[in-house]
Amino acid sequence: MKKVLAVLIGLLLVVFVAGAKEYSIVSPDGFVVLNVQLGDQITWSVNYQNQPAIERATVGMELSGRHLGIASHLKSKSINKIDQMIQPVVSHKDAVIHDECNELILRFKESFNLVFRAYNDGVAYQFQDLLTEPAEVMNETMNLKFPDGSSSFFPQEETMYSHNERIYLNKKLGEITKDEFCSLPVLFQTPSKINVLFTETALHNYPCMFINGNGDQSVHTKFPKYVLEAVPDVNSSPDRNEIITKEAEFIAKNDGAKTYPWRVFVITNEDKKLVESNLTVQLANRCVLENTDWIKPGRVAWDWYNANNIFGVDFEAGINDNTYKYYIDFAAENGIEYIILDEGWTKSTTEIMACNPDINVEELVKYGASKNVGIILWVLWKPLNDNTTEILETYKNWGAKGIKVDFMQRSDQGMVESYEAIAKECARLEMLVDYHGAFKPAGLEQKYPNVINYEGVKGSENNKWSHDVTPEHNVTIPFIRMVAGPLDYTPGAMVNASLENHLISHYRPMSLGTRCQQVAMYVVYEAPLQMLCENPSIYRKEQETVDFITQIPTTWDETKVLEGQVGDYIIVARRHGDKWYVGGMTDWSARTFKIDLSFLDDGAYTMEVMKDGVNADKYAQDYKKSSEQVNAKSNVEIAMAPGGGWAAILTKK
Repeated sequence: MKKVLAVLIGLLLVVFVAGAKEYSIVSPDGFVVLNVQLGDQITWSVNYQNQPAIERATVGMELSGRHLGIASHLKSKSINKIDQMIQPVVSHKDAVIHDECNELILRFKESFNLVFRAYNDGVAYQFQDLLTEPAEVMNETMNLKFPDGSSSFFPQEETMYSHNERIYLNKKLGEITKDEFCSLPVLFQTPSKINVLFTETALHNYPCMFINGNGDQSVHTKFPKYVLEAVPDVNSSPDRNEIITKEAEFIAKNDGAKTYPWRVFVITNEDKKLVESNLTVQLANRCVLENTDWIKPGRVAWDWYNANNIFGVDFEAGINDNTYKYYIDFAAENGIEYIILDEGWTKSTTEIMACNPDINVEELVKYGASKNVGIILWVLWKPLNDNTTEILETYKNWGAKGIKVDFMQRSDQGMVESYEAIAKECARLEMLVDYHGAFKPAGLEQKYPNVINYEGVKGSENNKWSHDVTPEHNVTIPFIRMVAGPLDYTPGAMVNASLENHLISHYRPMSLGTRCQQVAMYVVYEAPLQMLCENPSIYRKEQETVDFITQIPTTWDETKVLEGQVGDYIIVARRHGDKWYVGGMTDWSARTFKIDLSFLDDGAYTMEVMKDGVNADKYAQDYKKSSEQVNAKSNVEIAMAPGGGWAAILTKK
C-alpha cells in the first residue's frame, strides 16, 4: 500500500504544479522526491526524507548551432512506472536485480528529450537528441549546488590524462577551488548526513565526465576535448605515454541522433546502502551478445606484483617458460582458473605479436590446458589499438583466454570508442578483457560482459613504491569507486605490516594492514576476475590461507552490507549458491561488532573463520583459523585489530 500511495503522490505532484512549469516524481518508497523546473534554463532538485540532498542542479547541452536546455519549449510529458527484473550475465552483487522506479520524460520542441528517474536509492537523468543530422557537442553543463556545509570525498586529479588511481580527499566543498577537479565516481555528504554518490553509466561514444570545483557549495562539469592528434612522449616511456598535441574545440562528434550517458546519483543516509546499490547496472545498456556461455569469471595468479621472484626451484626465476609453468602448477593445485603473463612476455612492448626468446606462449597455453588453467596476456593499449584485429586473432590462435589492456590513461571520446571496439572484437573471438590503466566502469561491462574487470583504483600494486594504500583507503573505496562497478585492486598479499614496519620494495612488496584484511578483500571487493597477487612460493608456505581464499567465488547471487561507514569499516555478507561468505575490514582503529546471522536460511551451518590473531597489532601476519556451528538465530562477535579484517565461509550442513 505504501508503494501505491507513493506513486499516486508523485502523479498528483506532476498535475498540481504543471501550470507553474514545475514537474515532480517520487521514488516508489516515497523517500526520494525529484522536482524539475523549466524556465530559461532546466533546473532540478532532490529531497531525501524531507531533507535537501541536491539544492539545485542546472543542466544543458551545447551542440553546434543548438542549445538543449536554454530557452527550450516543452512539447509534451509522460510519467511511467518501471518495474522489471534484471539478470546480469556476470553478477557483481546480485544475480537478480529488482529494477523499480518512476520515470518522467520531458519532450521538447527543439527535438530532444530529457528523461528523469526516481529510484528508492537515488535519481538519474539522461539527454536524448532526436535530430539525425551529424553534430558536434561543444559542451555539456551540469552545475550542482549542495546545502551549506556539505563535504566531499574528492578523488582529485592533476590532469585528465590519468590512470584514475586516486586517494579520496575528505574536503569541504567550499575548500575545492576553481582550479581543482576530480574523476568519477565522487561522493558528496550533506550536513544532515545524506550521501550523494555521483557517477555515470551507459557511456558509449562520448567522453568521460569530470567534476570541477567552484570555490563554494557547488561543482560543475569538465570534459576532455576531442583529440585530433597525440604523439608518443619521447621523454617518458614513449611506448605507453602520449602527449596530446592537438584538440578540437568540441568534446564529441555525433553521426546523428544520440542517447547520452545516464548521470547517476545514489542517495542514502546509510553509508552501507551505497555499497548495495545496483543503479549503474540498472541504467546500463543490456548485453548485445547472443552467446555468453564462454564468459568464465574466476581467479588469477598474477606475476607482476611479486616480480616473478619465486624461490626454492632449480631454475633461474624470471620471465621464462619454467617460471610460468611453476605458476600454472600452483594454479592447478589450488583450483585457480587463470594465470596472467604480464609485462615482459612479448619481444618488446611494441612488438606484441612475437614472444621474447625465453617464452613460448603456445607451449604454455597447451601446458595450462592440460591442467585446466587458462592464459591471459598483458598488452599495451597503443599497439593493440593500432592493429586490433590481427593482434587479437593471433592471441586467439595461440589459445589465450583473454587480455589485460594497460596504459590507456585518456578519457576522451576516441578512447571511450576504443574501449568498446576492443571489447567487441574480443567478444567476437570469445576472449575476456581486463582494463588496466583505465577509467572507472561506466556500463560497457553490461553491454559486453566479456569486459570482466577494470582497474581505475589505487590498488595493492602501489605497495611497491608508496605507503598510500592504507587500511583507511581500503575501507573507503567500497563506498565510492566500487559503486561504479568491479575493481581490479589485486588483493592477496601474504607479507603484511603495520605502518611503523612497512617497507617499500618494488621487488618484494608488503601490504599495510593485517593478513586477515587481505583475506576479507576477497568477499568485500567485487571483481569477477580476481587476482592473487602474491608470490606462489610464499603462497605455498601459507597454504592454509590459500585454501581459505580459493573457496571464495568471484561472482555473487545476493549481497547484504551488515555494517559500514565510509573510511572507517565495512562488513559484507554475500551469497553464492547455498553458501554465505562474510568479510569485514577496518581502518587503523581496532573495532568489535556483534552481527546476527538472520540472513541465513533455516538449519545448521558450519562457519569457517579467519580472524586477526591476538598479536596482529604487533605482527600483522598473525591470524587464527577456527570453526563453529551457527544458525539464523546466532550472534557472532567480530573483533578486528588495527588495520584488520575478519572473514567467514558458512556452509549449510
